[in-house]
Amino acid sequence: MDKNINTFAMRLKEWFGWHFPELAKIVSDNTIYAQLVYLIEHRDNINEEMLPRIEEITLDEEKAREVLEANNASMGQDISDNDTAQIKMFSSRVVEMIAYRETLGEYLHNRMLNVAPNVSSLIGDNVGAKLISQAGSLVNLAKYPASTIQILGAEKALFRSLKSGGNTPKYGIIYNSSFISRAGIKNKGKISRYIANKLAIAARFDQFAIIPNTKMGEALKEQVEERLRFLSSGEKPKTNRDVMKSVLEELKTEGLYVTAEETNKEDASEEEDEEEIPVKKAKKEKKDKKEKKEKKEKKDKKEKKSKKNKKRKHVEVEAQDEEVKDTSEKKKKKKKSKKAKVNEE
Repeated sequence: MDKNINTFAMRLKEWFGWHFPELAKIVSDNTIYAQLVYLIEHRDNINEEMLPRIEEITLDEEKAREVLEANNASMGQDISDNDTAQIKMFSSRVVEMIAYRETLGEYLHNRMLNVAPNVSSLIGDNVGAKLISQAGSLVNLAKYPASTIQILGAEKALFRSLKSGGNTPKYGIIYNSSFISRAGIKNKGKISRYIANKLAIAARFDQFAIIPNTKMGEALKEQVEERLRFLSSGEKPKTNRDVMKSVLEELKTEGLYVTAEETNKEDASEEEDEEEIPVKKAKKEKKDKKEKKEKKEKKDKKEKKSKKNKKRKHVEVEAQDEEVKDTSEKKKKKKKSKKAKVNEE
């Protein structure tokens, strides 16, 4: 995308340079140049009233004044209205592409902070993303040794050298990092090997760290800076052991260092809590069932007792009725017998 933006910006400068060649000498930034072309459209539109708007784009009062002065003494030729419209449209496309590239860069930065923060802080978002893409995933990159990471992206050159028996490549994708460009010609291989070692550590830390952070990546970057100073001036760098120790202590103080044992304990406690919840539920259900059963039994007993009492009362009433009947019948018989005796007499 950078290549396309640079190509289009070059074509825009070439096209508008026929009309206003002095603008390219004053403004070197492609974005500002494209915005100015979109604003100006034609040399005749540049005046004192437009000066504040030019200053807003260039962010420099002197440059805005230079554009105005250059317009007054410009050697460019006139262009037609049709050419002006096409140039304006082309400049708007260039500005849109540059804006899209910026949004894409922000998205990549945020994604790298979430996925591989230490790799990103060590070698940059673009190179880190290319390494992960070439490896296939962060897991694969973490599995690779430093020697593989060093030549990642230069596989063709490696196999060609193995077939022909020539020298193997010293670097692959990591050549795009700023560290290698800052190193001397003799030290490029050394620094690329050193960066690959630090990238292997950063990738593993990103993959297996429980709480993601950039502490390790920043410490590793500082180590690479010290190595560059050592190769150029002989200044002795810190040992890897001291750096790792200081980083781990810093992580512990900030509460970012968590061991596997602690996570296992937390997982076990969570599992126990999860297991206790159904056990408690089962106990509660069992207790509720028992209480319901007891209530039902008590109710049944009460009903049985009431039925028995009713039967007993009924039997007693019937017995009383029979006694009353018997007594009444006996009285009637006595009366009849008395009457019979009286009649016989």
